[in-house]
Amino acid sequence: MVKRLLAQSYVALILLLMYLPIFLLIMFSFIDTRIVGVIGPNATFTFDLYRRLFLNERAMRAVGNTFMVAFISSTVSTLLGTLGAIGIFYMKKTGRRIFEMLTQIPVINAEIVMALSLAVLFLFFQYGNRDLFTLVVGHIVLTVAFVYLSVKPKLQQLDPSIYEAALDLGATPFKALTLVILPQIFPGIVAGFVLAFTLSLDDFIITSFLKPTSGFDTLSTYVEAQLRVGIPPRNTCAYNLNFSLRRGCLNC
Repeated sequence: MVKRLLAQSYVALILLLMYLPIFLLIMFSFIDTRIVGVIGPNATFTFDLYRRLFLNERAMRAVGNTFMVAFISSTVSTLLGTLGAIGIFYMKKTGRRIFEMLTQIPVINAEIVMALSLAVLFLFFQYGNRDLFTLVVGHIVLTVAFVYLSVKPKLQQLDPSIYEAALDLGATPFKALTLVILPQIFPGIVAGFVLAFTLSLDDFIITSFLKPTSGFDTLSTYVEAQLRVGIPPRNTCAYNLNFSLRRGCLNC
């Protein structure tokens, strides 16, 4: 009984430490205060911060760029990861073992190593101008392994005789793949797409190394750029003159 209570308390403490900062951030997003983290005597509940956020053209453009890159990269990653998982699953043991080891590299490797390697690779092939192509390729390299890991368990649960039965009944390999295999592993494909999409939305390191240099921002790089100089919570240039001179207020 004591061990169970201690275990539950430990889990509750870990969850509290994980989610308390998020809840505090949500709470202060509805409070009109000059200093985030401090509730002053004149602080009031307001939706004005969200109103000004949606009126911020640069922030909305960064959100649009983020979803565009995430959708393109996750779609390509889902296609490549699904086909790769099917191909590896039906390989011989030696080839399967080699390719499974290769698919683990993006998962266990440090993301900054991957970002730097891709940047050097593009320079090696004399593709020095960073653009949307380099950014999407970087996100695909990051997420394709996670799609493979999501599809692989569904393939392992699949009865291999179903594919052979479809061929015996006259189906072509392509029809057997699209009408028999893919519907059986569809939940894994959806899970892989969602995982790839969220990883792309969340990514900062690869994005900062490979994003276009001409004013292109995703949500992560936009927030990082704003945090370097500070974001005034109030909509007034007089509140922070230095910020106003360097970057301009959110809606001035």
